[in-house]
Amino acid sequence: MATDSGFDRRALLGLGAAAAVATPAVARAQDPSVVQLGDLWPGPPPGGERVTVEEQVVLRTPGGDPNDTAFVHVRKPWLMMRRPERPNGAAVLMIPGGGYQRVAVGKAGGGIDAWFARQGITAFVMDYRLPADGWAAGPDVALQDAQRAIRLIRARAPEFGLDPARVAVAGFSAGGHVAARLATRFATDSYAPLDAADRLPTRPLAAALFYPVITLTAPYAHGGSLKNLLGPAPTDAARRAISAEQDIPADAPPTFIAAAADDKVVPMENSLLMFQALRAKGIASELHVFEAGGHGLGVSGQAGPMPSAELLSLFLKRHGLFA
Repeated sequence: MATDSGFDRRALLGLGAAAAVATPAVARAQDPSVVQLGDLWPGPPPGGERVTVEEQVVLRTPGGDPNDTAFVHVRKPWLMMRRPERPNGAAVLMIPGGGYQRVAVGKAGGGIDAWFARQGITAFVMDYRLPADGWAAGPDVALQDAQRAIRLIRARAPEFGLDPARVAVAGFSAGGHVAARLATRFATDSYAPLDAADRLPTRPLAAALFYPVITLTAPYAHGGSLKNLLGPAPTDAARRAISAEQDIPADAPPTFIAAAADDKVVPMENSLLMFQALRAKGIASELHVFEAGGHGLGVSGQAGPMPSAELLSLFLKRHGLFA
């Protein structure tokens, strides 16, 4: 169970077993602090002319919590908001994981967005499209959705009482790769502008990466993400082109990174590579590698306390997420 000082370990887990299509008869009552903001795009997302897959919502655990879902073959990515009781004007865009095979997210909210809300930070959780489904942008399709999402948050900031300059990003597992690319590829628009929101900047004020996929190069690439992003036989050049530790800009945002040394899914060397790349460019950054915790480390792991949430809170205070 989550507490005010930490994350729920299961809520942090970015990968899970997909089951049959989930059409639960009984679901948790919608928390009034959770608001569905609707689709990211004003019409069909860009580059979908050859997309023929059908979107599905699946249970991550057969017979499990009907709100513990994943979205597969995403056609219409969306954005959800968790409103704090006492908002401080800052916001975070949360990007869940799923190995680029699915997006492990539910519309009812979860432990992590609730934790951010308890800190006074308005949390936005996004769904995103997947590169193996035929989108014209290929491996950049999730980046398109992330850039669109942070622009929408900034466009609607006055409506929600937010400071558009104080928007961070937090990514988990493969979502950490999306978040890292959002934090380092903001100088390049990944899609043609569609409306006034697309004139807004995409650089987050700060980034937080939890057990992230970072590199697509050998020997530390996460195999599932690599295959889903680039197919079965990618070139070394293609691998480097979408590796988040490559070509870090000098004005990348301050970045917090947390991983466990015993992660059997995404090698923790991904986190080390990102930290080293940021440090080489003089970017304010912080890395925490815990002895145990596996993939999805939270405040408690197999070997006892892991105060990653408290450390993140201190980091965000230093970098402007608290008034």
